[in-house]
Amino acid sequence: MKTTKFDIAEYLDNQDMVVEYLNTALEEGGSSDLIVAIGHVAKSIGMSKIAEKTGMSRPSLYKALSEGSKPQFETIMKVLKAIGGQIKMKPISA
Repeated sequence: MKTTKFDIAEYLDNQDMVVEYLNTALEEGGSSDLIVAIGHVAKSIGMSKIAEKTGMSRPSLYKALSEGSKPQFETIMKVLKAIGGQIKMKPISA
């Protein structure tokens, strides 16, 4: 029997799945979890395509969106825009 490494990016194949995945990372994880989740989404779309849309290099994107990285907020915003997303605020219920 041959096994393969699980890659969440293979399952992020539609916008609803992407939105749910990123919202879960926002609600349940920390900032590093969100950064990695954005990286998974970028990978699922295609890092070359995201690099072109953001004006960044593929290696820079991989580095910025990897576990343990601390990318600038501007980088996160560029990538979110490139993947077709945005950040919205909503009140936290008491």
